[in-house]
Amino acid sequence: MATRTGSAVWEGTLKQGKGTMKLGSGAFEGPYSFSSRFEEAKGTNPEELIGAAEAGCFSMA
Repeated sequence: MATRTGSAVWEGTLKQGKGTMKLGSGAFEGPYSFSSRFEEAKGTNPEELIGAAEAGCFSMA
């Protein structure tokens, strides 16, 4: 199985900061923030990406 990587960078304080998550393959890169994780702001969050990854694995089982 191929090794896959991902990274996240956060700048600023928890509530006022912002970050970017990206996959090593280049298939996804997107912003996230306190608001996109805990409220309804535009962007993704770590839990959403984990959910999508788990669904992808489950659908191939």
